[in-house]
Amino acid sequence: MNIEILMRGVVVGLLASITLGPVGVMCIQRTLSKSRAAGFASGLGAAVADTLSATFAYFFIAVISAVIESNLQILKVVGGVFVAGVGIHYFLKNPVVQIRRNRAGKSNLVQDFVSTFALTLTNPAFVLWLLVIFSALGVNVDSGQQFDVSRVGAGAQMILGFFGGATAWWFVLTFVVSLFRRRFRPRHLLWINRIAGALISALGVGVIVSAFV
Repeated sequence: MNIEILMRGVVVGLLASITLGPVGVMCIQRTLSKSRAAGFASGLGAAVADTLSATFAYFFIAVISAVIESNLQILKVVGGVFVAGVGIHYFLKNPVVQIRRNRAGKSNLVQDFVSTFALTLTNPAFVLWLLVIFSALGVNVDSGQQFDVSRVGAGAQMILGFFGGATAWWFVLTFVVSLFRRRFRPRHLLWINRIAGALISALGVGVIVSAFV
C-alpha cells in the first residue's frame, strides 16, 4: 500500500467535506435535537455519496464532466428545489416532537443516513469541485490513460483514503457539537431549526438562481 497516495486521499476527503453546506447544517441540527449517533449517521450518508462522486471523478471525469456541463442548468434547478424543500421542512419542524420520539426509542438512523445521501447526490457541481481539489494536490485524473492494474490499485487507495478523511470529519464535527448538546433547551432548538431551515432554503434558492445567472 502506498501511504502517500492514501494520505492524499484523506486530505481530499477532508477538503471536500469540511465546507458547511446544507448537509453540514443538517448534521449539526440533528446532533443537537436528536443525538450524536443521528448526526454521525447523517454525515456518514454524505461521506458515502461523496465517495461515489470521488470514484467517478477519479476514473470517469471526462464522461461525468460532459454530462454535467450539458445538463448543468436543469441539474441546478432540480437540486436547488430539493434543497429548498428540505430547508422548508426543517423550518416548520417542531424539535420537541422529535425529542419525545427519541426518548421513546423511535429515532431512525437509516432515514438520517438516506436523507443526507440523497441530498448530497443532488449537487452536480460537487464532481467539478472534486476535480479542482484533485488537480490542486497533483492527483492524476486523466481519464484518457489506459486502465492498467497499477492505476486501478492507486485509485482504490485514493478512494479509500477519501472515505476515511470524509468520515473522520463528520465524526469530529458531531463529537464537538455533541459536547454542547445538553446546554440547549427546546426553545433554543426551535430557533436552531428555524435558522437551519432558513439557511438551507437560502442555499437552495441560490443554486436555482445560479442556474440562470
